[in-house]
Formats: sequence, C-alpha cells, structure tokens
Amino acid sequence: MPETPENQGAWLTQEAYDRLKKELDYISGPYRQEIVDRIEAAREEGDLKENGGYHAAREEQGKNEGRIAQLTSLLENATVGEKAADDGIVESGMVVTAEVAGNEMTFLLGSREVAEDLVGGTGMEVFSDHSPIGSAIKGHKAGETVTYTAPNGKEISVEILEAKPFEG
Repeated sequence: MPETPENQGAWLTQEAYDRLKKELDYISGPYRQEIVDRIEAAREEGDLKENGGYHAAREEQGKNEGRIAQLTSLLENATVGEKAADDGIVESGMVVTAEVAGNEMTFLLGSREVAEDLVGGTGMEVFSDHSPIGSAIKGHKAGETVTYTAPNGKEISVEILEAKPFEG
C-alpha cells in the first residue's frame, strides 16, 4: 500500500523512538501490575461504591491503558530516521520561524505526541506535517512564500523566515 498522510507514521529520531519504547515497556509491565495490585488491595477493603482508592486506581488504569494503546500505535507506524538535516528545507523535526498572515511565529514541525514532552515547557507550538500549514511549507525553504487554505476556507500566506533542526 502506498504511503499517504492517512497511513504514514510519525517521523522519530532513534533517540525519541528509544525513549518512547522505554516508557511503553514500563507502563505495560511494572506500572500496569502496580495499578492491578492497588485495585486488588482496594477491593479487599469492601464496599466498592464508597471506596475512593478503588475508583482512583480504576481511573488511573483507564488512563494508562489509553497511553499504552497510543504509544503502541505510534511506535508500530513510526518512521525512524536521523535528525533533520540542517539544510534550511522544512521537514519533520525542524523549528520553523515564519510570518503567518502578517504575524511572526516559531513552531516545531512534527508529531504532537512525540514533541509534547520535548517542547512542553518552552511554550513552542507544534504543528503536524500533515496539518494544512505543515503540508504547505514542507519541502520549502527560507525566503519562500506559500499559501494554504485554513479550515475556515481562508487563504493564508506563509513566508518561511528560517528552518533549523530541533535541538531537544
């Protein structure tokens, strides 16, 4: 099957892949068992309707299972490669500074799931390379101006000012 934006996986560096795989191994092994043990201990206390510990552990179990599913899917479909080349051409893993509809902004082009921990404290936005803006600028370089159609139907102009590899 040919790769399309719908079935193409996230692009990850080997370091990001390894970090996410380590997290998956932990939350699907020791941490999952820890939650099961807490649920069992809470069950033994009796009345489950009034048991806050039981309900908290079950909620934690649901969140953990969701994260396991998310990471499993992400890692199964990921494309693992080197860090983006420092050639000024916009691609996944690049920090892009652009003038978007007259406003200068800096953002990371990549997977939100992966970049969340990396840029979380920086306040930097993350755009998927499959998003309207990501699709429009991917493959272009500093000095070029492209347009894309926003979800509201408006044509938006983007001038790429700089594109450099993310150092995270």
